[in-house]
Amino acid sequence: MLRSLNSGVSGMKSNQIKMDVIGNNIANVNTTAFKAQRVTFKDILSQTLENAAAPTQNLGGSNPKQAGLGVAIASIDTNMNQGALSTTGRATDLAIEGNGFFVISDGIEYRFTRDGAFTLDANGSLVTSEGFHVLGSYNTAFLADVYDPANPPTVNVDEPAYEPEISAENSPNITELKSIVIPFEALDENGTKQKLLSFSIDKDGTIKGIYGDKTVVIGKVALASFQNPAGLEKLGGNTYRNTANSGAPSIGLPASSGFGTVRQGLLEMSNVDLAEQFTEMIVTSRAFQANSRTITTSDEMLQELLNLKR
Repeated sequence: MLRSLNSGVSGMKSNQIKMDVIGNNIANVNTTAFKAQRVTFKDILSQTLENAAAPTQNLGGSNPKQAGLGVAIASIDTNMNQGALSTTGRATDLAIEGNGFFVISDGIEYRFTRDGAFTLDANGSLVTSEGFHVLGSYNTAFLADVYDPANPPTVNVDEPAYEPEISAENSPNITELKSIVIPFEALDENGTKQKLLSFSIDKDGTIKGIYGDKTVVIGKVALASFQNPAGLEKLGGNTYRNTANSGAPSIGLPASSGFGTVRQGLLEMSNVDLAEQFTEMIVTSRAFQANSRTITTSDEMLQELLNLKR
């Protein structure tokens, strides 16, 4: 009798956790680049009432007799499939089409995100809504490794072609990446300050700024890829941290092998399927009710047992 009570309790607890996950998915249906989760169940170790018996000369074999002890959570998986892209028209909004994550940092730790709703701060740094710096590489012929807003970089019309430190053959350590800065001013060949008129970010992550009548390559956005992106740990704020099961990040450029392309003026939407989530909600609700009914029925049977004494 107690086995059925415990099974009912375990079923209610497991389905409550599944409902928590479903509720979180539905709550984040409009969250930028949100990845939905799913819950899978496993049965708990069964109690063996009678072991299996091998066949003999006169009798056939018998199967084991086992009573299950309930259910438990097997896994809570993250669905890392691509979400639909939505047009925003903002120059600082970026979406990744394909694999890859933006690399961001607060100067203390490195995180990864698919949410490209970036902005420019007072120093021209490309940052997330929470102030994390977006990382990449500089064109050192235009911009020094350490940017000083008080000393604008010089636009050199004869500058050599930009050769980024990141390439398909060169996957740098994450600590070699730099915070992306788009200077608001630059000096032309006459030493005259030219305001930033506009900037663009190509599919391969190349950042180009227009100062006066000059177009300058400022740098490139870096992306990270993982052997098992579903193994990343969610940290809130649409950010992730690598774990032992996700593997170490591999750093590369957009549009290179194994990395997606960057789309300016777009944002990735949540990949939550509302129809699927509401269907799962109905099934989970009925499963919770069925397990609660198991408990009340077991209680009625215990009550009948107690009534035998009367």
